[in-house]
Amino acid sequence: MSNAGDWEESSPERLYVITGGRSGASGPATLDLVTLIVAKSGPRHGMQPEHNAIIRLCQSPLSVAEISAYLSLPVSVVTVLLSDLLLDSQVMARAPVQPALLPDRALIEAVIDGLQKL
Repeated sequence: MSNAGDWEESSPERLYVITGGRSGASGPATLDLVTLIVAKSGPRHGMQPEHNAIIRLCQSPLSVAEISAYLSLPVSVVTVLLSDLLLDSQVMARAPVQPALLPDRALIEAVIDGLQKL
């Protein structure tokens, strides 16, 4: 039987403490699962352990979903933590690179038609 002071990794109490009771982002940043996060510097002394972990992970760009998976934390909790780091200018967030727009179908057909005439 576990000690009353031992929290399970995913207990609601632990998640409440990690986020300071907040359930949403504390800034205007809109983060979704594919938003890329990259650290602007290294971890600072005195930072919350989860913030430190995010900074260490994000030395190379990672998506919000990847950060959530690596830390074994719900995306909602990671979003709160990331908004703290964004407000403190510890990380940068950017939307992933958009796939190139597909060329017009008529253009593709014209090219195929031209190639067949060769």
